[in-house]
Amino acid sequence: MQTRIYHLITGSNLGNREEQLMLVQTLIQETVGPILRKSRIYETQPWGYDDQPWFLNQVLEVLSEKTPETLILKIKDLEIRAGRQPHEKWHARHMDIDILLVGDTVLKTANLEIPHPLLQDRLFVLVPLLDLVPDFLHPVFGKTIEELYLDCRDTGEVYIFSADE
Repeated sequence: MQTRIYHLITGSNLGNREEQLMLVQTLIQETVGPILRKSRIYETQPWGYDDQPWFLNQVLEVLSEKTPETLILKIKDLEIRAGRQPHEKWHARHMDIDILLVGDTVLKTANLEIPHPLLQDRLFVLVPLLDLVPDFLHPVFGKTIEELYLDCRDTGEVYIFSADE
């Protein structure tokens, strides 16, 4: 089996958001593979639908033998196990997990697109990716994550999360 390095973003804006992120990390390590590295946790303005609580987001670097097609099904299961309920697109949720990058893989199916098709348009994705892979070359755009960040026109606010505040 081929081992892949995945960059996943996790996000929560319902319930105890920090606990939700910790829970999903445990579930990922139990069912997907080891977490190699984690970005800082960021508090981020909602994207796509503003009238909802702010998110906590974190990017995880995960080693897995699962194919992207298998992993996306596992992720949907983990979201439900972490409390996600059916909802309208971009609305409040206990847990959201997206596959952002899988090395230099480029894939487009009915259920999955890698790299994530909106990665370059979202500061809440680019900022935590900068923590882990600022020099990673996007396999479609041929720009580093840092260059995509500098080019990004998103105005959403992104702050390093402090549980003490």
